[in-house]
Amino acid sequence: MTNLEESRLNLYITNQKNSSAFIQGVRDCIPTLIGYISIGIAAGIVGASSDLSILEVALLSALVYAGASQFIICALLISGSPVSVIIFTAFIVNLRHFLLSMALAPHFTKYSLLKNMGIGILVTDESFGVAINKIARKEPINAPWMNGLNITAYVCWILSCTLGALSGKWISNPEQFGLDFSLSAMFVALLVLQLQNIENRKLKLYLSLIAYVVILMIVLNMFVPSYIAILLSTIIVATIGVIRDK
Repeated sequence: MTNLEESRLNLYITNQKNSSAFIQGVRDCIPTLIGYISIGIAAGIVGASSDLSILEVALLSALVYAGASQFIICALLISGSPVSVIIFTAFIVNLRHFLLSMALAPHFTKYSLLKNMGIGILVTDESFGVAINKIARKEPINAPWMNGLNITAYVCWILSCTLGALSGKWISNPEQFGLDFSLSAMFVALLVLQLQNIENRKLKLYLSLIAYVVILMIVLNMFVPSYIAILLSTIIVATIGVIRDK
C-alpha cells in the first residue's frame, strides 16, 4: 500500500467515525425534542401575538435561539421598551451559557478555536444536560457528536417556533395545554438521569448543592431581580461544589 492509499484509507476511517458520532449525537438529542417542540411552538405563538410576522419569529429563533430570552423580548416589544434595554436584558438572561460552555470546554481542547466557537454558540440548557449526563456515565464526547446533538436541537427549535407562529391564530392560550411546563419537566428528567449514575458520596454532595441553590435563589430574589438571582446563585454554588469536590 502506497503512502497516498494509506492516507486515503485513514481519511475514510476518520470520516466514518465522525459520521457515526454525529448520528449518535442526533439520536441522543431525540428524547429532548418533545421539550423543544412544545416550548418552541409556545414561543412562536407568543411571537405571533406580539405582532411579529412569521419571518420575524423564524429569524428571532435562529439568531437568538433561547426560549426564555425570546419570551422576554416579545414582552418588552409589547411594552415599547427601547432596543438597548431589550439587548441588555437578553444578554443578562443568557449569561448562564458562558457557565455551560466553560463546563464543557475541557472536553474539546484538542479542537480549533473556530470549532469550539461553533459548538459553544449552539449549546443550550438541554444539550448541556445531555452532554453532562454522558460525561457522568464516563462516556467520551467529541465535536462530531456534539454537533449532531446541537444541530438537531437548533433545526427543531427553528421549525417549532415557525410552526407556532403559523398556528398562533388557533392557539391563543398555550398554558391550558401545559406547554409552559414542558421545559421544567424536561430539566427534571435530565436531572434524574444524571443522578442515577452517581456514586452515593457524590449524590449526597449534589443534593446538598441543589438545596443551597434553592435557598440562595430565594434569599437573593428579595434584593435583586430573579434572573440576576439565578446567575449569582449558580456561580456561588458552583464554586462551592468545585471546592468541596476536591
